[in-house]
Amino acid sequence: MDFAKLIDHTLLSPTTTEVEIVNLCKEAKQYGFASVCVNPVWVRLSSELLRDSDVNVCTVIGFPLGGNTPETKAFETVNAIENGATEIDTVINIGALKNKNDSLVEHDIRAVVNAASGKALVKVIIEACLLTNEEKERACRLAVRAGADYVKTSTGFSLHGATVKDVAIMRKAVGPNVGIKASGGVGNKEDIKLMVEAGASRIGTSSAVKIFGRKMCTF
Repeated sequence: MDFAKLIDHTLLSPTTTEVEIVNLCKEAKQYGFASVCVNPVWVRLSSELLRDSDVNVCTVIGFPLGGNTPETKAFETVNAIENGATEIDTVINIGALKNKNDSLVEHDIRAVVNAASGKALVKVIIEACLLTNEEKERACRLAVRAGADYVKTSTGFSLHGATVKDVAIMRKAVGPNVGIKASGGVGNKEDIKLMVEAGASRIGTSSAVKIFGRKMCTF
């Protein structure tokens, strides 16, 4: 398996500079990663840098806490797509899930799915480290019902990132036809292999170059 094709090459630090984004895109193109995952402010630049490649531009919505209104998340999604995003990673309303307000959680996800209008993949971040197993399963089922393309383990900004156990729980909950993105804490090829065996179909990591080895990166 070509593990590089599973990688969302990620840089979401609040201190990210333009030079770092340029390097991120160079690396993604050189290694043949699936996408770069960047904050919304960097979507337009990333899209321009990658326009002649098959690397997608992924961005985050309602990030990292998920507490934005559905309307705000929908606006963010439309704006991101207008700027060139082809993949959207949106954080669920975690408090609503814990309050068992499933209708709000589903409405929140559906607002992003509808705003994407088939122009971008939608991945739903459930922040598994903050949830019980029952909540993980319920969040996944709601994401599927709302029309999401993927469910995703983590933002990478909470207690911890992806675990093999969480990926397995999520795969069981969503079935075979919905993608799963394992994100956070994936630091080597063995980690990737274990996540894939548990059911992951995409890997989010900021350690991709370290994992795959340094190459000369040029456009």
